[in-house]
Amino acid sequence: MATTTATPDEHNAVVDNGAVVEDGVVNDGVAPAAGHDGVRRRDFIEIAAVSAAGMGGLVMVYPLISQMSPSADVLAESTTELDVGALEVGQSIKAVFRKQPVFVRRLTAAEIQQADAVSIDELRDPQTLAERTLVDHPDLLVVMGVCTHLGCVPLGAAEGENKGDYGGYFCPCHGSHYDTAARIRKGPAPTNLLVPEYSVNGTALVIGEA
Repeated sequence: MATTTATPDEHNAVVDNGAVVEDGVVNDGVAPAAGHDGVRRRDFIEIAAVSAAGMGGLVMVYPLISQMSPSADVLAESTTELDVGALEVGQSIKAVFRKQPVFVRRLTAAEIQQADAVSIDELRDPQTLAERTLVDHPDLLVVMGVCTHLGCVPLGAAEGENKGDYGGYFCPCHGSHYDTAARIRKGPAPTNLLVPEYSVNGTALVIGEA
């Protein structure tokens, strides 16, 4: 059997794709594996730097967020607390809630009956009296004393004031009439007097929290 001995040039032949055969091993010019390790280390350093920057941003933003959160003093000023234990049937209290007037009235049985007798279909802003009072205190009506037309203060909360054609409140600015449930019945006001969030605990009425 004939044998062939490879020459040194044949050991270092160039294959068709441009790779060089050196001592029987094809060298295609690809960087050694250590190069890949270098890339991974560089990526890790970049990720770590971005993460550190993100944490630094959070540290800087946190004080700003804390300042934006209302303090206990601000929250206290945003509520109004009244003692309604001495409020008798048919009496009203005028108070201030967030720099605006608020009316609190202990409705009479006649006022409740009058409000309940009204058909919802007759109302511009349909609401029952029950929807405007608390279940446990159906005779306690709390409304903002601001006409929903142009923001005037209606009459009717104080003794002897004009209560309008429906026995509730009357706005003298442009003639809006509200009934005993403070619902708009006549005039330009588009909606009922606003009922703010409030809660009753014993004799304490807190306006501004449910």
